[in-house]
Amino acid sequence: MTVPFSAIPEQVDTHTADRGPQAGYNICNSTTEGQSSMCQTGFVNHLDDFCLFAPPTNDTIGDTEGIEVAWCTKPGRGTRLIPADTFKGVQFIKTPGYIQIAGVVDQTKINIPTDDFGGELDSGGQDGRGNPIGGLVYSNNLPGSNGNDSFIQSRHWTFFLGGGQFCLKVCDSSNPDAPHLCEHVYDRIGCAYNAPNNAQPNVFEACEGDNMMPVGTYVSNGQTLTWQQPPEGVQPVPPYTATPAPSSNCVSFQSNDLFVAASSAASGSGSGSGGSGGAGGSGTNGGSSGTGSAAGAENTSGASTLGVSLFAGVLGVAFSALTFA
Repeated sequence: MTVPFSAIPEQVDTHTADRGPQAGYNICNSTTEGQSSMCQTGFVNHLDDFCLFAPPTNDTIGDTEGIEVAWCTKPGRGTRLIPADTFKGVQFIKTPGYIQIAGVVDQTKINIPTDDFGGELDSGGQDGRGNPIGGLVYSNNLPGSNGNDSFIQSRHWTFFLGGGQFCLKVCDSSNPDAPHLCEHVYDRIGCAYNAPNNAQPNVFEACEGDNMMPVGTYVSNGQTLTWQQPPEGVQPVPPYTATPAPSSNCVSFQSNDLFVAASSAASGSGSGSGGSGGAGGSGTNGGSSGTGSAAGAENTSGASTLGVSLFAGVLGVAFSALTFA
């Protein structure tokens, strides 16, 4: 659904059947900001200015995928604020087709249990309503934006969060490859394939980069092929190893210089309760469970059996035999 920034409704999703109503709201401002905000409008702009979707209360990604709320690094968005020392390393890459941010995170600071290996949140979901239901993402750093407060919507985005790691990618909706660059049907093979990166602990850097190949595609014997993720119950083993696309012009920063504003505001914030609308609504998640390390909460039939390491090329692509009920 296309929603101009100037025309955001109270709730973008008005359905009540199936997975239930939208749990939060999309009009977010100073009256909604705080650690109990139910804002579901996020922003992805720069290394020091982005949001994650995470649970409103302490719970797993798989059990809350439909009701996640926005947690942001900067105040002024009307969201919850990411506390100090949450990020242990972050890599930002801007390409011609998308913005990608990946890194190491203390997920307990954003309501995710230590032992949750997490899953995928995305603009599609199992029914086209997205996860979270009604979640919107905007950027002032994609083509077509003029920076500052000129926000354009990304209609194709994907987040993986869990196992102490995260990656997010928001695509330029005007790019014809956007649905494939920000594909959301490869939910069980995690960041290593959906957002290959060189993020490392204790490194905070912003880079320029090339577009990766569309998720699931690879070259073999000179031919470009597409791999399809198998159905639930079959372990997905891609026939190729994903590698990060070339990057350049990387600039390093100190974490203390990046996230001061939100950290200070979070430590002194009250309990912003949200505007009129769906705060505290009863949206459900479709019954899916978290899967491997930041690998796939978008399961329409329940359990999954694969964990994938975040850091292709840094920690390697590690498959683990993890089973989640």
